[in-house]
Amino acid sequence: MTTAATLDPVHLDLQHEGALAVVTLSGPPGNVLDLPMMQALSTTLTALSAQPALRAVVLTGAGKHFSFGASVPEHLPERVGTMLPSFHQLMLQVLKFPVPVMAAIRGACLGGGLELALVCHRIVGTAECRLGQPEITLGVFAPVASVLLASRIGQARAEDLCLTGRVIEAPTALAWGLLDDVTDDPVAASIDWAVAHYLPRSAVALRHAMRALRWQLIQQMQQLLPLLEHAYLNELMATADATEGLQAFLEKRSPLWRHE
Repeated sequence: MTTAATLDPVHLDLQHEGALAVVTLSGPPGNVLDLPMMQALSTTLTALSAQPALRAVVLTGAGKHFSFGASVPEHLPERVGTMLPSFHQLMLQVLKFPVPVMAAIRGACLGGGLELALVCHRIVGTAECRLGQPEITLGVFAPVASVLLASRIGQARAEDLCLTGRVIEAPTALAWGLLDDVTDDPVAASIDWAVAHYLPRSAVALRHAMRALRWQLIQQMQQLLPLLEHAYLNELMATADATEGLQAFLEKRSPLWRHE
């Protein structure tokens, strides 16, 4: 049995009598994680976490892409003080989610979109998907990826992505362990994985196992993320280059770095 609901801009599809939820970011083409999208996703996840029979969530994006990331206009000095804490609260909410969350990726998965995938339990993408942390090209950095990316792909590769801003394709992401699988239909593949591996399990046991397995990551995030958030808001955003990089992106021009 399947039931569906929409809390703009997030669509929820409950399957297998509520044991599986497919949550879709419904803001194509880029499914940008702006404040309304983040609030809708947080509200949806809060409601799902209270469902005792739930055993898995598949998180995906509508259209051709997973997510271009957080809203660049909301990174500007007058708005970032609201945006960044909200984004980090959402990332912690997904990281602490009581059952496995799987990211099913098509197209671009960039910036905050990749950080959202990183807090998921499993990441599956198409052969054409592209992943990266391009924040450095805008004169800023990615706090969540700075904490979590190395635990998935190693310190050297995490530094590669975060310091160059380059985007990698699916074969490289799979070889690095950033993707767990490559498939033509990542949503269907994630559903099949959940049906085979999660739905036969006790929901209670899954919740206890998730809490045990993620305890260290959660402690690490809760300790380090506030420090990086403070550095971002109070040090980085006081520099000329942070504002210049963001403005240059919005104006579709090359940044003129002052190195200050």
